[in-house]
Amino acid sequence: MFYIRYLGAELRRRKGRTILTATCLALGVGLVVSVTALSAGLDDAQSEVLEPLTGVGTEMSVARPMEIEEGGPPPDAGGGPIGLDNLGKAGEKFDTYQYVSTDTSFPAAKRKQVAAVDGVDATAVGLTLSVAHVSGRVPEQSGSGAAPATGAPPTGSATAGGPPDSINFETTTVSGVDTSDRDLGLLTASQITDGFYISGASDAVVSRSYATQEGLAVGDTVDVGGKDFEVVGISGGAVGGQSSDVYVELDRLQELADLEGRVNAVEVQAASADEVQAVSDRIESAFPGSEVTTASDLAEQVSGSLVDAENLSGKLGTALAIVALIGAFGITTLVTLSSVAKRTRELGTLKAIGWRQWLVVRQVAGESVVQGLIGGLLGVAVGLAAAAAIGAAGISLDASLESASSGGIPGPAGVGGPPGADAATSVASTVTLGAPVSPGMALLAIGLAVLGGLIAGVFGGIRAARLSPAEALRSLG
Repeated sequence: MFYIRYLGAELRRRKGRTILTATCLALGVGLVVSVTALSAGLDDAQSEVLEPLTGVGTEMSVARPMEIEEGGPPPDAGGGPIGLDNLGKAGEKFDTYQYVSTDTSFPAAKRKQVAAVDGVDATAVGLTLSVAHVSGRVPEQSGSGAAPATGAPPTGSATAGGPPDSINFETTTVSGVDTSDRDLGLLTASQITDGFYISGASDAVVSRSYATQEGLAVGDTVDVGGKDFEVVGISGGAVGGQSSDVYVELDRLQELADLEGRVNAVEVQAASADEVQAVSDRIESAFPGSEVTTASDLAEQVSGSLVDAENLSGKLGTALAIVALIGAFGITTLVTLSSVAKRTRELGTLKAIGWRQWLVVRQVAGESVVQGLIGGLLGVAVGLAAAAAIGAAGISLDASLESASSGGIPGPAGVGGPPGADAATSVASTVTLGAPVSPGMALLAIGLAVLGGLIAGVFGGIRAARLSPAEALRSLG
């Protein structure tokens, strides 16, 4: 009890030293809490961007990328260029659809091969196609190099303007969804923001952006390959880094595209997040020609102010926090040593009346630890205030991710299709920055402040323990 009463009396009697020590530690710890909270907020923001594009840490997408040979159409693309000579006589109307695979398709049975890989917990197959809707009138003399009567360029030549003026060329990206597992696949139930998940062969879910573009709502109908589907839901996003416009049952899309039994993606869920990279490597070894996309892969492709802020926080912010913490510890130690020098008479007298060295060290260290605890609590308060200010500021950060191309659809009679059909598209998102402070981070911050007080107290206590009673007696004179 005497130790505690003495400790409390010294802290009250030396309020200036107590306030200075606690303030130094509070500033250092407060900066650590602020930087850590900001970093956590940036991580949450990136997860928010990636969450609609991939799984929540354990999911990955397996595909076989399309390899286009020079001078020829993409292999396994569901057909070559649309020949206008076969659509009727010159001047006649035509309306046709062509399905183009965005990746090389393979038998759905390959799913078993992927599922057998060690570390794979669940799998779901899918098929994503670009559907080209070509309509209009067959240009005159379409089979020759002469210019058609409509004044359009020769149909055998590709121009920056795309197909002849008499032809309409529209593309829609459609995904066939394995609905046997609503929590894994190209579309999951959790991604439905309005309406319901697919439950029948005539049901369709459309992406939010496509619904806005086409003015679609739940209950409307959408055309896929000349067939009407009822829009039963709106999706906020899709997995695998490639968001489709429309989602239908896998069997139904395979039937429409004449690709029964074939898919071009296998969505995989690993047993744990720690195994994702190892499972990815095993799948690529077991499934030749495949490419596995994980959340980490997508994270590396994200660009924008979000990434810039995260890089700055990771490099400059961490370094600043470490420097501040070291500085706070150093100042605290100097203040403690200075205080010991001013207490020569008191500490020497204690040794003269029989205090052992460890008792002196315990006394000085105990005072510093309490000061560290006070500083830690104040530092957490400072960090929480800074985090709240960041959240209240409503800082918006943008992020974009390059998704797969629309499939490289060959246009009519060798024309390159609509402008930009072969270019990669960008999935953009804007998020509001927050700065969450977890209970664990708060406890760690307090622990760091106590550690700083303990370090300072031990150094000061060792110096105090070396004082001799003779020094105290000389100071009395």
